[in-house]
Amino acid sequence: MPIQSPENAPFPTTTKCLGAFSQLEDAPQWIYEIDNPYLHGVYAPTNNIDTHATNLEIEGEIPSDMYGAYLRNGPNPRQKPSSSYHPFDGDGLVQGLYFKDGQATYRSSQIQTAALLREQREHQAIWPGVMGTFDFTLPDFPIKDTSNTDIIWHNGRLITLWYNAGIPYTLDPITLENLGPLESPSQLTRKMSAHSRVDWQTGEMFFFDFGDTPPYMTYGVLGADGKLKHECPIDLPAPRLPHEITFTSNHAILHDHPLFHDTHVLRHHGRRIIRFHRDMPTRFGLIPRLGSQVTWFECEPCYVLHTSNAWEEGDWVIIDGCRSTNPIPNADPEEGALSHMLAYMRLEANNYRWRLNLCTGEVREGPIDDLNSEFNKSNQLFHGVKTRYAYHQKIPLRHEGGHTLRFTGLIKYDNETGTRQEWDYGPGVFGSETPFVPKKGADRSSAEDDGYLTTFVTDTRSWRSSCLIFDARDITSGPLATVRLPHRIPYGFHGWWARGEDIYR
Repeated sequence: MPIQSPENAPFPTTTKCLGAFSQLEDAPQWIYEIDNPYLHGVYAPTNNIDTHATNLEIEGEIPSDMYGAYLRNGPNPRQKPSSSYHPFDGDGLVQGLYFKDGQATYRSSQIQTAALLREQREHQAIWPGVMGTFDFTLPDFPIKDTSNTDIIWHNGRLITLWYNAGIPYTLDPITLENLGPLESPSQLTRKMSAHSRVDWQTGEMFFFDFGDTPPYMTYGVLGADGKLKHECPIDLPAPRLPHEITFTSNHAILHDHPLFHDTHVLRHHGRRIIRFHRDMPTRFGLIPRLGSQVTWFECEPCYVLHTSNAWEEGDWVIIDGCRSTNPIPNADPEEGALSHMLAYMRLEANNYRWRLNLCTGEVREGPIDDLNSEFNKSNQLFHGVKTRYAYHQKIPLRHEGGHTLRFTGLIKYDNETGTRQEWDYGPGVFGSETPFVPKKGADRSSAEDDGYLTTFVTDTRSWRSSCLIFDARDITSGPLATVRLPHRIPYGFHGWWARGEDIYR
């Protein structure tokens, strides 16, 4: 298959992408020595890691009641990898766009993890990546803890988190100055999963840790003051790879999916070989917010990366999220040595609902829609109580050109009716996870979708990045405003809306 130009093939169809892209002036030059699509195109790392820019070019008008910051985390490797590169290996880089009085200010900041600081001192990569081989002689983790997956606000600080459950790092919410690791409030662990949850009503933060030695999971709650409020070990049959947690008014919800690795192979061969066990159920565990007794519900085998929300209706707990029945698609041998990584990153999922009966143990489940979508968000003011709307990213499948993970459009779901609105980002334009933005001063008396949506996009035809702002009630009308960023930003993972009422105290 011929190599195409970046204008019409920003994501190459094979890993043989050397020479496929024109030189990007802001990218480290070593990327052109490596044949890996997750180091090229919109994934190419940038040398612009500590930026502060005002007087940004704006098309349209930023709503005056948009008050706070859109923050997004993602990979930006600073050293040439010592082993096969996976996007989970890239050093965390936070982008922030701050809104106040109809104006916008941009900042970015590289997360100064312990691993990054050591590698900078030695001018070389030291930790291997998630594709191995794992090195158990290294401190903290046998692979690099990059803190590149998610970012949340809690107790006056931003906290960055990592896919494999790592050491959380903190940033100043206004300046993005690095404040160092979060002092572990836990008695059992110093790690947190990729996705912790914050209840905006109580200020509580729900977190969990997981690992290869007992206890295989730990559940905890931080109070609004940042102090440990509750913690307990969770009994699991063996190591697992859960990704997130959510909550209702009375419970937290833990995940136990039939996707995990062979610890014997990991310990003796330094490789994490992950399998999806189709003969095992997926389990959701309901635990009282400050309790220790877990009630497990068995569901059809699947993997769940992200839920939109969960709530209680009488005896029932309802969970809306995205469900994957094929979390490890078949690798394409034509894609060479990286074929398994590329297959694993091709996310196949659809909008789905689970209903769990607290009294009878009954489970009812089924799809809301069959469109391939993920990285779903909802109005965080309503987390824990009933919601109707969720905001997803559209993801092309392999046969649709989805050779790497990419977001080609924004979807607004009405989960009560299963209907959706869509906005296509346009040819060669790829977006980011899109959090809901409540209007300044909004609370639960406001309509659930009375607010805005923000997303970062990069146009591969011009290598220009922007922030799009939509009216959440009607995304089909297109962006209310487009804010041009001062430079190209690399593709990222998860985003967060930090309310101005919280960060501008």
